[in-house]
Amino acid sequence: MASATFTGVIPPVMTPLHADGSVDVESLRKLVDHLINGGVDGLFALGSSGEAAFLTRAQRKLALTTIIEHTAGRVPVTAGVIETTTARVIELVEDALEAGAEGLVATAPFYTRTHDVEIEEHFRKIHAAAPELPLFAYNIPVSVHSNLNPVMLLTLAKDGVLAGTKDSSGNDGAIRSLIEARDDAGLTEQFKILTGSETTVDFAYLAGADGVVPGLGNVDPAAYAALAKLCLDGKWAEAAALQKRINHLFHIVFVGDTSHMSGSSAGLGGFKTALAHLGIIESNAMAVPHQSLSDEETARIHAIVDEFLYTA
Repeated sequence: MASATFTGVIPPVMTPLHADGSVDVESLRKLVDHLINGGVDGLFALGSSGEAAFLTRAQRKLALTTIIEHTAGRVPVTAGVIETTTARVIELVEDALEAGAEGLVATAPFYTRTHDVEIEEHFRKIHAAAPELPLFAYNIPVSVHSNLNPVMLLTLAKDGVLAGTKDSSGNDGAIRSLIEARDDAGLTEQFKILTGSETTVDFAYLAGADGVVPGLGNVDPAAYAALAKLCLDGKWAEAAALQKRINHLFHIVFVGDTSHMSGSSAGLGGFKTALAHLGIIESNAMAVPHQSLSDEETARIHAIVDEFLYTA
């Protein structure tokens, strides 16, 4: 398994949209260039930040194909195959294979309640559908309502089913425990652990994580690339200082008024508004029913970006 291919900084690529909800292909290409030029190690298409749950299958295929074709081998691309049930995920696996993805990312089944035995079978079926691609388990309990069992993850790693996990549990203690259990089991090279937390990357690297999948990395990939290098070089004080700067930039996700919009609207709206401000995408439009940011909120986001965007 080529799991080592997917380490370092791997942003979950956003999906720029036109006002009518169609995929803005030209903006997506510019975003891919922005990310690669910023020094990222890979791209994760069709994740939460990519609004995959809101896109039709045709839109997902268009976004994924655009990312892979425009990347043109400069960095590896892994594809989110995130759907409610195993059968639906397998359909997306077929699309990912056709598009030329180099890895897969899947959550546990959701909407219906599932048992660990069923979740394990789910991942085994996905791997069987594309055994040539490394498969990463996406642990995102806030959305899937299922926190992936570490014992199950490591069992699947030992069996060659899983190449790693993206942990968006928000629990730094849990990810550290998983890293320690992984290392104790002799699976350090076989099973890669990536944090989904933008604001504790230095903690994760110190604990032994293999990389980060930062939504904010769409806006400031160079900052995350620099942070990862500092961590790998053991320059922890400098890393902590840069992490603090990044965390100030992350405040763009809190600008949206959550009295009338979801955290998804505020967060993704913050990222897209920042990218539009930087001239990387044409519009900050989001998939319905996401709510738009006000002019005042947009101006506040611009001010935060102008103050805290990383410059080497």
